[in-house]
Amino acid sequence: MDSPVPDIRRSLLPLSWLYGLGVNFRNRLFDAKILKQHKFDIPVICVGNITVGGTGKTPHIEYLIYLLSSRYKVAVLSRGYKRKSKGFRIVDVDSKPQDVGDEPLQIKQKFPGTLVVVDKNRRSAIEKIQSIDIEERPQVILLDDGFQHRYVTPSLSILLVDSNRPVYEDKLLPAGNLREPLQGKDRASIVIVTKCSRDMQPIDFRIYENGLDLFPYQDLYFTTFDYGNLIPVFPELQPEILEPDDLRKKHVFLITGIASPQPLVEKLELKTYNLYPKYFPDHHFFKKEDIEEVVREMNALDVDDDDKMIVTTEKDAVRFHALSFLDEEVKKRLYYIPIEVVFLEKNEKESFNKKINKHVRSYQSNSRLSKK
Repeated sequence: MDSPVPDIRRSLLPLSWLYGLGVNFRNRLFDAKILKQHKFDIPVICVGNITVGGTGKTPHIEYLIYLLSSRYKVAVLSRGYKRKSKGFRIVDVDSKPQDVGDEPLQIKQKFPGTLVVVDKNRRSAIEKIQSIDIEERPQVILLDDGFQHRYVTPSLSILLVDSNRPVYEDKLLPAGNLREPLQGKDRASIVIVTKCSRDMQPIDFRIYENGLDLFPYQDLYFTTFDYGNLIPVFPELQPEILEPDDLRKKHVFLITGIASPQPLVEKLELKTYNLYPKYFPDHHFFKKEDIEEVVREMNALDVDDDDKMIVTTEKDAVRFHALSFLDEEVKKRLYYIPIEVVFLEKNEKESFNKKINKHVRSYQSNSRLSKK
């Protein structure tokens, strides 16, 4: 079934056809082994998508770190989207987001014991990771947003699709959001429908199953997000952690620089009657005038200052923390709301965890280590 295409994007369909020819030709070169792929002797688990825009890659990467890091040394390899540096770089907890990217820095700060690396050349980066001393060398690599980076052959590919934007109703760029034709999904071993509503009905599951039309070798899962308590971005100035229900009487100014803010908006609308969202492009580096505009709107409200607050996402908080021009009053009002992945069905979580652990154990070196 084709989804309606806005007129302005419908006019771009001829460009989508040309784009599709180019992507198909590139994929055929890889399939025919004319363009060479490299497979490594350690598990490389790719988490990616075939669309532009957010599908929840970072929370799913974090889920895998939680799952694997108690038994294995885990590394995360990312391109470091929109960073201003180039080449191979190891992310430190005190790195700057403009040097390593906001998402890799978020992961490193959340999991300081995990090796996080950014490099556009994924094959070269994995070779460098494998050259690390054996005592510190990672035993599994999580490849962030590498589904189209076909110079590396993952040992396992996980494809994420946004439940709010079914890929089987989408079109290729620039008329739609697809990075490559829909058959690209066939390279995935696991497909996860993300950002699902908790009240999905059996018919909704069947619609996705029929629309995706997966092969028997592919496993399908459904996840949603749990939103945690609100954490101060600058705890040294404001140490109080708030529960979502504490927002009921607050005037909340939501600032986001992510691809898909709507689920968070809908969540906050259930908690406060006074929500003022302001959207910026994904990975936006906030400028002084962006914040000044929000402050002017806050000051124009004739309510007690203690009832005004600024909320952002965990990814945006990484960039906020690096801003040198924020005054103390803004810092005191600034909170972020973390999210974590939740499988809609308990048996799905158990099945997914078992599949991932079995895959990593299947590599002989890790299998020996797990028996020690």
